[in-house]
Amino acid sequence: MRKKHWTVTPLFFIFGVIMLFMAVASLSYNKILCYIEMGVSVASLAVVAVLLIRFRSYISYVVRSSADKINGIDSSFLERYKYPIAIVGTKGDILWCNVRFRKQMSNAKNPEGDNISAYLSGFDFENFIVGEGTDIVHDGKEYTAYCINTDNGYICHFIDNTYYKEMVREYNTSLPCVALITFDNADDFTESSDEELSQVTMSVETSLQKWANSYNALYKKISNNRYMIIFREADVEKMIALKFPVLKEMHDIAARHHTATISVGLCRGAKTIKESELGARKALEMALGRGGDQVAVIKNNSYDFFGGTAAASEKLSKVRMRVIANAISRAVADCDKVLLMGHRFSDLDCVGSAIGMQCIMEKSFKRYSKIVIDKENSMAKQIITYADSRLDNSIFISAEEALKNITPRTLLIILDTHIKNSLESVEVYEKCRRVIVIDHHRKAVNYIDNALVFCHEPSASSASEMCSEIISCLDDAPLGYVQADALLSGIMLDTKNFVIKTGVRTFEAAAYLRKKGANTLTVREMFADSVETYKNKVDIVCRSNIYKNCAFSVAEQKGSEIRLAAAQAADEMLSLQGVDASFVLFEDGEKINISARSYGRINVQIIMEKLGGGGHQTMAAAQLYGITMELAYQKLMSVIDEVLDDVSN
Repeated sequence: MRKKHWTVTPLFFIFGVIMLFMAVASLSYNKILCYIEMGVSVASLAVVAVLLIRFRSYISYVVRSSADKINGIDSSFLERYKYPIAIVGTKGDILWCNVRFRKQMSNAKNPEGDNISAYLSGFDFENFIVGEGTDIVHDGKEYTAYCINTDNGYICHFIDNTYYKEMVREYNTSLPCVALITFDNADDFTESSDEELSQVTMSVETSLQKWANSYNALYKKISNNRYMIIFREADVEKMIALKFPVLKEMHDIAARHHTATISVGLCRGAKTIKESELGARKALEMALGRGGDQVAVIKNNSYDFFGGTAAASEKLSKVRMRVIANAISRAVADCDKVLLMGHRFSDLDCVGSAIGMQCIMEKSFKRYSKIVIDKENSMAKQIITYADSRLDNSIFISAEEALKNITPRTLLIILDTHIKNSLESVEVYEKCRRVIVIDHHRKAVNYIDNALVFCHEPSASSASEMCSEIISCLDDAPLGYVQADALLSGIMLDTKNFVIKTGVRTFEAAAYLRKKGANTLTVREMFADSVETYKNKVDIVCRSNIYKNCAFSVAEQKGSEIRLAAAQAADEMLSLQGVDASFVLFEDGEKINISARSYGRINVQIIMEKLGGGGHQTMAAAQLYGITMELAYQKLMSVIDEVLDDVSN
């Protein structure tokens, strides 16, 4: 029943009586008309009387049966409940309610005839009657509503638990949230004078203390360049809304052309300080693995990232690489075979680093060693052909061949990626029990976490640079000119011929490879394109448009050559005047691929991550499934607007 039908019953009686008077009045004019009017009036009054009797009987029956369901008590006992109760029909219409319901739920008005949905904060009645309790808000108070089925209707109980819910909210907002902070580029200021270094360090610590004091939080310096602040959960919500302005405040601290940056790992939702501190360590490791200058917030093993606009500072010390080289030596000594594998659609950096490491595994450690690769879909076919033509034995095998040769002691070295889903063969990875990861891309949430050695250096220019340093710490006598050419080609690819992400260690690695016989002319030939690829690249560049210092282009071509052409076109578009980042969209089967490049002013990794992809600050990609090219383009533009607006604010 959707309306209060019985509230208009008195009106029907009034109309019937009026009709009788009119019939009597019309007697003197027309007797036949009088008899007709009197007949209609009597019939109407009779129908209303019957309906009223039946409806009152229905209400009495439902209320009585509802009361009988509660241990057979008398229906008047329902009135004595100290919380709101309503009895409703099968369609949700209120048939009866107690005094508490009238006072607390309907403002002392008679709610009978209303639908109970009006008091359920928008919840559907059908879902309410089958639920285990529904939390609602009414007139500023919070209730948990329960429904009991009485076969002929329902009894609805409304339990006022406003006080307890406020206590729960207060408890949750008061939970401790530990933030671990590191001054992650402090080494950049070591060339400064002692006075400048002290001033920079003092400025960083002062900013952190002000940050803690603004939220009445506990601040403590743990060690040199490492700090801890304990916030309240409610304060973290405010910081997230503001997107952690402390990151930009740090950028105002500068000396000798270097800008201070911090990395923050913050844990939410932990019940104890110890749990929160452990989560903060994990989050800080993730922030540093993504290049620093950002806040990583972890809650229930889910991450949110803020900042990350500055380029990762180069680590000048090679001590870590020597330690990793020793760990790799121990892992190789304990295995019988070594497989090397990179990411799908492997490039020069991926294959070049694998060729260099394969030589050392086979000739220095005397282990069976092969590179797992899909030659048909590789974007480094030139270097594969070059290696096959100059080496005595083929060093490349397919994933199917590798799966046949894997033993319980086989070691898998993963290069130029640390994400399981991007591997050349997930099956090979899952079958190998021992894994080593060597990668330079910024750390992703779904990284490979079961590695014996996880060599991750986001400040390195390429995986080939990292492998060159590792090889130099091992027995590198077998390294020949073929391997040196391969490693140098990987460095030149990821640095755009030593233009971006090039540090001191990059040139040291290149000099080391030149000493080992690398020929720059030979390496340059590996970048030569086919005529078809070159035409596709030029066409993509000519179709580009510029928006907010970003160049966009949609490739119309399809086929095996378009992937390489799109990547090269994205590189080429960076040379256009006023372009800080470039994006090329192309179709590949049922998915839309996006290749993104930049010179560092715009972090394309953040943009691609919002589209489900990832990569590096200057080189990233994403794949969109089940979407048209037009929608993919609009989605990309929307994300770019969002990211650039956040940076400008």
